[in-house]
Amino acid sequence: MQIASLSLRSLRYLVAVADAGSVTGAARRLHVSQPSISEAVAALEAELGVALLLRHHARGVTLTPAGSRVVAEARLLLRHAEDFVHAAASLGAEAVGEVSMGCFLTLAPRYLPALLAGLGRDIPGLSVRVEEGDHGEMLAGLEAGRTEIALTYDFDMPPGLTVTPIAQLAPVAVLPARHRLARGARVRLADLVEEPFLLLDLPHSRDYFAGIFRAAGLTPRIAFRSRSQELLRGLVGNGLGWTIQNVQPESPYAIDGTRITSLPLDAGLPAVRLVLAAAPGPASRPAVRALARYIEAAFQKGGVFDAQYPRAGST
Repeated sequence: MQIASLSLRSLRYLVAVADAGSVTGAARRLHVSQPSISEAVAALEAELGVALLLRHHARGVTLTPAGSRVVAEARLLLRHAEDFVHAAASLGAEAVGEVSMGCFLTLAPRYLPALLAGLGRDIPGLSVRVEEGDHGEMLAGLEAGRTEIALTYDFDMPPGLTVTPIAQLAPVAVLPARHRLARGARVRLADLVEEPFLLLDLPHSRDYFAGIFRAAGLTPRIAFRSRSQELLRGLVGNGLGWTIQNVQPESPYAIDGTRITSLPLDAGLPAVRLVLAAAPGPASRPAVRALARYIEAAFQKGGVFDAQYPRAGST
């Protein structure tokens, strides 16, 4: 097989079919005919000598294991091709192009608005497409090539990823504004353990919170579980319990307008490490490197997020 025989168009059609889950959906998205896409994908399968799609009558298509690998590599190749076009059109200019970024769903509402607004001002040629999810979804997006870089926590990172530490965030107690301990400078976990605890029930997150109690030799009274951090803050504001968070909004109000307060917990409790994770290939793209540098700078001394949270080991 000659490398030149693989057309970017065929790869683009294959990725579109994978994203849409059907040839019909891909044709609609790309505004081309279904036969054109079917013929291009079939030619690609013949050229590679491997089946890429499982075709289900009236139920669309799914990727074969080989197809998943090819689609992940095709996404990277197409992004490199886009980088090449942008670079050739703007030699000497700053980073340009689109980066697909994953973001842990509790981090996105706190950090992304300022980051995206700053990028628009400082690197206008760089655009970011965001995919939110839990930690497992972040890793799956990187593996499948849907995303090139992810802002997430350092939970069970698989080997092979490029992982850059960004910040350490210490746990804080989130209490109703009129809680008996709300006026203190710090609160002890032991002073809250008998009260109803509201658990952020996400994979890895729930294990992290269990570890906090375990480190203090305590067992929480779990009264409510939710995947939504904002829901938990609203429940706290309405006096239904308390919770632990590492990411704190600037506002002392929950989304429903009730008032809450956040206090540092016992020094020495496990913190979480905020990281940027990327697969080695995407991590080398100029646009991805520019985005990573920008995010790193935002959390460094003097950056937009510097000193806005109690850090691990702070008082």
